[in-house]
Amino acid sequence: MCNLSKHSHNKKNLLENHETVWQELICHLPIAIFSVSFSMVLLSFLSYFDVNGTNTMGAHLLFHNFHFLHLLFAATGAVLTFRRYSKNILLGILVGFFVPAIFCTLSDAVLPYFSGWLVGIDMEFHWCFLNHLTTVIPFVIMGMINGWFISGHSDNRNLFYSQGFHFLHIFISSMASILYLISFGYAHWWQQMGIVFILLICAVLIPCTLSDIVVPMLFAKLKKQ
Repeated sequence: MCNLSKHSHNKKNLLENHETVWQELICHLPIAIFSVSFSMVLLSFLSYFDVNGTNTMGAHLLFHNFHFLHLLFAATGAVLTFRRYSKNILLGILVGFFVPAIFCTLSDAVLPYFSGWLVGIDMEFHWCFLNHLTTVIPFVIMGMINGWFISGHSDNRNLFYSQGFHFLHIFISSMASILYLISFGYAHWWQQMGIVFILLICAVLIPCTLSDIVVPMLFAKLKKQ
């Protein structure tokens, strides 16, 4: 988190402090740019061995792996941020489950789907919570448990809040997003690489920042009031 120390002393309601959201987005923009860039480099190697875009099975399998990992990271981050401002157990469980469920779906599926649609690609929509629920749930639950344990140890908590861990989270999200494009309709993504680059930055920056920081903090502070 970029401004964690400042936020921890800020008693204003997040709804009344719009600058907080904007500052977090600006602060994490460079991380999103670099993570998307690295994901595109790595995926270029996959595309190199499938220049005709006829075999998307590898990308399909990799998408699910990265999407499930993204859920794990997002659930951990949501619980960790929430528990920094509130110790309400029930609300913490709800935030830890529904925040990653919503924002990981936006980042990894909904926004990539519409990104492909915007450039004229006939995309297929795939929602893992509908198609692979029994696989999704363990990653979310373990992410919540992970966040709960980390929140109880200051050294681990400070390590998780580092830019390196946040970069890793956004990088995983970037990989899931671009793999979704390849898997569900946009196999020739490199032909419009510039547009894909911009769209992916938006797809990972906004949901990940809201999921990791803004929304858990908002619910924690609203409960206090």
